[in-house]
Amino acid sequence: MEMTRRTFLRTSLHASALAGGGLLIGFRIPAAEAATAPVADDEFAPNAWVRIAPDGKITAVVGSSEMGQGVMTAIPMLLAEELDADWQAVRAEFAPADAAYTNPIIGQQLTGGSTAVRGFWTPVREAGAAARMMLLATAAKRWGVDENACTARNSEIIHEASGRRLSYGALATDAAKQPVPNSAFLKDPSDFTLLGTRQKRLDTPAKCDGSALFAQDIQRPKMLTAVVQRCPVFGGKRTGFDAESARRVPGVVDVLPLHEDAVAVVAEGWWPAQQARGKLRIDWDFGDHGALSSATITRQFEQAVDSGINARSEGDVAQALKDAPKTLEATYEVPYLAHACMEPMTCVAEISETGCDVWVGTQAQTRTQQTAIEITGLPQEKVWVHTLFLGGGFGRRSEQDFVRDAVSLAKQTGRPVKVIWSREDDIQHDYYRPATYNRLAAALDSDGKPLAWRHRIAGPSIRARNSAQVRESGMDGSSVEGAKNLPYAIDNLEVTYAMVNPPVPVGYWRSVGSSQNAFVTEAFFDELARAAGRDPYELRLELLAKQPRHLGVLKLAAEKAGWGAPLPDGRARGIAVAEAFGSYCAEVAEVELEDKTVKVKRVVCAIDCGQIVNPAIIEAQMESAIAYGLNATLNGEITIGNGRVQQGNFDDYPLINIAEMPAVEVHIVKSDASPGGVGEPGTPPIAPAVANALLALTGKPVRRLPIRL
Repeated sequence: MEMTRRTFLRTSLHASALAGGGLLIGFRIPAAEAATAPVADDEFAPNAWVRIAPDGKITAVVGSSEMGQGVMTAIPMLLAEELDADWQAVRAEFAPADAAYTNPIIGQQLTGGSTAVRGFWTPVREAGAAARMMLLATAAKRWGVDENACTARNSEIIHEASGRRLSYGALATDAAKQPVPNSAFLKDPSDFTLLGTRQKRLDTPAKCDGSALFAQDIQRPKMLTAVVQRCPVFGGKRTGFDAESARRVPGVVDVLPLHEDAVAVVAEGWWPAQQARGKLRIDWDFGDHGALSSATITRQFEQAVDSGINARSEGDVAQALKDAPKTLEATYEVPYLAHACMEPMTCVAEISETGCDVWVGTQAQTRTQQTAIEITGLPQEKVWVHTLFLGGGFGRRSEQDFVRDAVSLAKQTGRPVKVIWSREDDIQHDYYRPATYNRLAAALDSDGKPLAWRHRIAGPSIRARNSAQVRESGMDGSSVEGAKNLPYAIDNLEVTYAMVNPPVPVGYWRSVGSSQNAFVTEAFFDELARAAGRDPYELRLELLAKQPRHLGVLKLAAEKAGWGAPLPDGRARGIAVAEAFGSYCAEVAEVELEDKTVKVKRVVCAIDCGQIVNPAIIEAQMESAIAYGLNATLNGEITIGNGRVQQGNFDDYPLINIAEMPAVEVHIVKSDASPGGVGEPGTPPIAPAVANALLALTGKPVRRLPIRL
């Protein structure tokens, strides 16, 4: 039976058994249906993830977004391993928005939660294995030999008995005509030759020579540039505007109302648009939140914190606290945080007779396509999302506000529109990492053994705005990440959450709930150890005796950091451990004070992220996560006054600079476990590690971020 490519793509293979050196597995390999998936007539394109050209070049199609985390290299490595491809012949390209690229963990084509490798670990390897099987069959048929006598290696099929070889490129055109194999092997990890090795990133050359495309780089014929003036107060609305002066600025094409809370200036370039925005006179109705401030929000949290619902309850915490000879109480606070992506939000949209094109650095292709469908009324097959590189994401680019601006203005003007946010737009109209207020209590017996732990959290819910179920239940799982899963063996344990939603918009931020809860729990743990008269590392070892992966990273980080060894006067170490997104991470920070300024000199990180894809990417992600978390530890704070964000740019929302960056050492635990995330797990431990070093150095706990001494 001759198979067309589409027929093959829709055929399910059936699992049967473990055999040979790998896993015999059945799968369904979807095809990319989007019209933007380019396939040449002579290319071998057996599924949505790979194309092989007659010249032997292999294109790995990546359904995830690349925001610096290395997915444009890691995903192709999964494919190339099972394909037995020559890694030097592999290139990567972004996939179109298409159901074929739905992340199995998330259920959408979306990059977040450190799920790219975790989600595509099996399906992309299956795609590579299926392609390899078809190439083997093609070569065997051409030679008239049993395909079991053939092997695949380094982009060649080899008939060992005769020494004959055929390259993948030479087989490409005929390979697509092969019948569908009824089974395929996935390699045993012990047979990996590419995965686990240190490989250079495929996207580095394009980023160095300037050919990598970001949304700012997109130019379209007759394209307009737009800037948007939004209501500065949360929940405020536009009641009118005077655009007479703005319209007189040379280059301005139009001034348009946008949504119910903004006015857009569209012009023949950014400069006239920005100049005209400064001349707008807009009448606002600030609504009910014109007096909102950080202080009033904190009071709301404080009033609600004891009324939360249980996220976890074990034993009898109240009785243990009542009976214990020694108790400890503390209040911890973390502020709202902006994402501060180095590339502010930008999006290009064009609506033509054929459909709608959106060029954007997005983490959420499915949502972006849906946004354009809702605004244009076009069917899905006429809305194309062109994913570009992201100049930072951290969760911010999963939002749709900047996409909605661009598509709406393209619809209103009838011309392609590039919406550009300024740095101030970005800082003052973000979806912020939630601020939280935490009330903790713990109990110790007469020997210093922890008897009880109570953690009450009050703060906004990220998921409440999109989930009626979350709103009705009052529980948001992301709000208690890093608290609910406290790993320590304490018999009486209680974690509660009180949902309080001020009008400040909140969203996913790197490592989400663990980013703040790890600070709270791990810093309070050191207070507990201090009250018990115990070394905090030793107490962790004792209470994590049944948590081998926590213990593994904790011991490795402590060993490499020289825990317990003398330090110069005025310097101390702090340690912290956290589980997040399927990975385990411990960090030791060496800290000293210079004129009451915190100086982090060295960070030793140990990470257990399961099976290793590319150690160089893991190391880079840990370094990046530590830098991002350290900035939140030392600098990050969004404050609210008169109903609006008080920061606007890097002068009052500073980022950590190179001189402030400590030396970072990363050590990776060897593991046979399933892959865990690497983009986010490095962030949670850094704030408590620094805080705990300061506690050791000064004897005073750090209970609020950013650190202010």
